[in-house]
Amino acid sequence: MSPPTSKKETQAFLGAIGFWRMHIPEYSQIVSPFYLVTRKNNDFHWGPEQQQAFAQIKQEIAHAVALGPVRMGPDVKNVLYSAAGNNGLSWSLWQKVPGETRG
Repeated sequence: MSPPTSKKETQAFLGAIGFWRMHIPEYSQIVSPFYLVTRKNNDFHWGPEQQQAFAQIKQEIAHAVALGPVRMGPDVKNVLYSAAGNNGLSWSLWQKVPGETRG
């Protein structure tokens, strides 16, 4: 996959990967450099910061944990992870199921 070459392509890329925002920890911080090049008054300039974010989000998507149905039971533990920073906030909900190795 090639990096975007315009504001419009960057916006389309953000739309295409938006599904993953709830499944990748710190998603909003990872993609924040893309929003710098899509601002109305900014000229499009794809720099090292955007390239690093592009490589990182592709890596995160490729290695994201497969989603599955929510499991219930006395042995199942739900874990909520959250993070906040200057560029955004994120959260993810994980389940720990005895006898299964994930991620």
